[in-house]
Amino acid sequence: MSGKAQLNFVIVGHVDHGKSTLIGRLLFDTGSVPSDRIEEIRKASEDLGRDTEFAYLLDHLEEERQQGVTIDTTQAFFKTAKRNYVIIDAPGHIEFVKNMITGASQADAAVLIVDAGEGIMEQTKRHAYILSLLGIRQVIAVLNKMDLVAYKEERFNEIKKGIGEFLDSVNIDPHSYIPICATEGDNIARKSEKMIWFEGPTLLDSLDLLEEKESAENKPLIFPVQDIYKVNGNMIAVGRVEAGTLKEGEEIKILPGGQIAKINSIERYLETNYIAKAGQSIGITTINPIVLKRGDIICSPGQEPKLTDKFKANVIWLEEQKFHKYQILGIRCATQETTCKIESIKKRIDSSSLELIQKESDILKNLEVGEVIIKTNKPISIESFNQVQELGRFVLVKDDNICAGGIITGRDRD
Repeated sequence: MSGKAQLNFVIVGHVDHGKSTLIGRLLFDTGSVPSDRIEEIRKASEDLGRDTEFAYLLDHLEEERQQGVTIDTTQAFFKTAKRNYVIIDAPGHIEFVKNMITGASQADAAVLIVDAGEGIMEQTKRHAYILSLLGIRQVIAVLNKMDLVAYKEERFNEIKKGIGEFLDSVNIDPHSYIPICATEGDNIARKSEKMIWFEGPTLLDSLDLLEEKESAENKPLIFPVQDIYKVNGNMIAVGRVEAGTLKEGEEIKILPGGQIAKINSIERYLETNYIAKAGQSIGITTINPIVLKRGDIICSPGQEPKLTDKFKANVIWLEEQKFHKYQILGIRCATQETTCKIESIKKRIDSSSLELIQKESDILKNLEVGEVIIKTNKPISIESFNQVQELGRFVLVKDDNICAGGIITGRDRD
């Protein structure tokens, strides 16, 4: 993609409400799909006895084609005259909430899709709540399959009212509400002739009005060490610069140990650089030999992230088996790994209805959200999710399987 600005957005909503079809239409209408790929999709649709299905541009796995559901998060790319876009297609099936959270956590904005015939469903509400949980405030609500309700303005207004009331309850104020028919392309890249009563923007126009997040380059340095390689006798620490910039000769601090060192070299594949920026995967060497290991966080002295063994968080429990307080779990935050226990469950919340189930609970059940206090076995470097996402989100692990995802809302004493 070109050097233009980029915006990442996720498309979420209930299963079968048309996410993959919408993405396929966006790719088709922006000329982002080679003609031979379109022909392949037409043939695949014919073989299954269906009209051309744009969803197949995304649901390319045979299992997904047979079942008609999106199983994993998928990324696609297109551009407008204003900027580049990365679309994250998140699955709608309840079994794949874990994948949906993974996709949404990478997004700057979201498109919430609702079937105009079915209206708001359980997963619509759960996905909207997860967007709020992850701090995503730029949301476009699209009412899809308007052809199934004869493109009626009354139906659009009815569902818009219901969506608005729910989103207001989770502190989301949609940028716009747009009636669409993804299969026909109505109000995607062109104004619909069947809904002349709608005077708002097309989806593409509405996306172009969203704001990009503040560049991570302008934030203090965060460089989690992913691994250590020995190359020609040199120990090279590799990882991804999550925030800030890193320069040759710059003084750095290593957490949790607190050692101070200077950068000797910054290396990328087949090249040497004097500076590295947020988003780049690099290797570094230090002037004075220093022992670095996976999980170390490299930062700038005086601008360190918080180092703590206790913090507040919101978690969503993803296992069928319920969680009991004080159970020992693994925690992974960036490249940091240790064990932890949830000391306190301040609130249990139903993630679809937002109903407060219980205060000061001892358990969490499948797909319930908990406002919790977590105590780690050793101090880790953290930030609020809204400040530095990579140090503000984590997963909990049981028997090597992810059992919960969460975001950090502050230290216990904040």
